[in-house]
Amino acid sequence: IHTTFNQDVAATGRLSSTNPNLQNIPIRTDLGKKIREAFIADGDKVLVSADYSQFELRLAAVLAGDKELINDFNGDVDIHTKTASDVYGIPMDQVTKNQRRDAKVINFGVLYGMSPHGLAANTGMSLIQAKEFIDQYFALRAPIRKFIDDTLNKARTEGYVETHDGRRRPTPDVTSSNFMVRSGAERAAANMPIQGTEADLMKLAMLRVDEQLGDLGEQVLQIHDSILIECPAENAE
Repeated sequence: IHTTFNQDVAATGRLSSTNPNLQNIPIRTDLGKKIREAFIADGDKVLVSADYSQFELRLAAVLAGDKELINDFNGDVDIHTKTASDVYGIPMDQVTKNQRRDAKVINFGVLYGMSPHGLAANTGMSLIQAKEFIDQYFALRAPIRKFIDDTLNKARTEGYVETHDGRRRPTPDVTSSNFMVRSGAERAAANMPIQGTEADLMKLAMLRVDEQLGDLGEQVLQIHDSILIECPAENAE
């Protein structure tokens, strides 16, 4: 099966995949897992998948200059447990699975402008709890709050936002008089520098991998933050 990769469909600069979309093969359901089993390597080769761990969150930490979060990542701390520990004011070893899940939802959701409504819907918190959680989160992650605010300010005053390497996306709708249009444009503008930088780095990574691979194997798929390679079993490691 050969997919078609599009360079200029996703506004952030991510590759998208069509006919068929191989970046979106389901995995969470039993049926989805069965569908995935249909994808096999050629002959006696194997498929090797390599991805960046928590790529967007790491990029947010770097772009925002959040030294504490960078140190946590460099120290291999479980970021979601640490976030729950900080927000709930309890030791890390007392964080429950549900508290970690709530922290994970907000860690990723905040990069997409998640509202208290969104957090409440995704976690089962009440609206008041969700608002308190987000306020507490931004008190702890002040550099990320400032980065998002600065990004939105740039979108309004200069009419664009950009990735770390300077690729720009125009943001005319952030000044729209229509609340729904404006809110959507603000969420897109806040996320673009992070997701767009991820897209730029992934394309650079694909080029580097291609240079380094030689005859070890070949890249067959890119799925946003991961690369899939087909190679003989002895080259897998």
